[in-house]
Amino acid sequence: MSNPPDTAFTDAAATWNRRFGADGFLFGNAPNDWLRRHAGVWSAGDKVLSVADGEGRNSVWLAGCGLQVDAFDIAEVGVAKARGFAAEQGVAVNFEVADVDSYAWPQGSCDGVAAIFVQFADPALRARMFAHIVAALKPGGTLVLQGYTPRQLEYRTGGPPFASHLYTPELLREAFAELDITELTEYEAELAEGTGHKGRSALIGMVARRR
Repeated sequence: MSNPPDTAFTDAAATWNRRFGADGFLFGNAPNDWLRRHAGVWSAGDKVLSVADGEGRNSVWLAGCGLQVDAFDIAEVGVAKARGFAAEQGVAVNFEVADVDSYAWPQGSCDGVAAIFVQFADPALRARMFAHIVAALKPGGTLVLQGYTPRQLEYRTGGPPFASHLYTPELLREAFAELDITELTEYEAELAEGTGHKGRSALIGMVARRR
């Protein structure tokens, strides 16, 4: 992945609309593997929110598992593709076009939140987003999260080229101190998620439950 200028996310909607405007699915149409492997924390009928859902690969899969899924993304092009994908798969997802600050976050009503590679956020925006995620979960609700670690800057196979946007175990423990972390794993793997995430990658995955 080439290094965009530091202004890459100053107009996030335009950036992502352009990226999602290409043919096909930027990150593929299969669910993220960490999410797929940990979605068993939820049961059919549970209400799950997919944050910054892009072209719908994760939300559509979750809906296909029998979950009630809400999803939002800043890019109207991505959401349009996600709606088409959901219709093609015969599932229902409540999609919205919104950014982190304008989205009407649920309060204490979600059985789960999926936050997969939501690393467009600078530290201030990330802090607000993480606080919204915690507040959205009901007691017993579970967050499934994946992101890149700073070592990803060496691999350059996906994600933002800014260390400030990447995750460490310490950052996640502090941000989600109100949750009981049941799994927090830093690891490396070969990703094959479309052209957007492709190749050896430095990853971190977390599963955490609201008390």
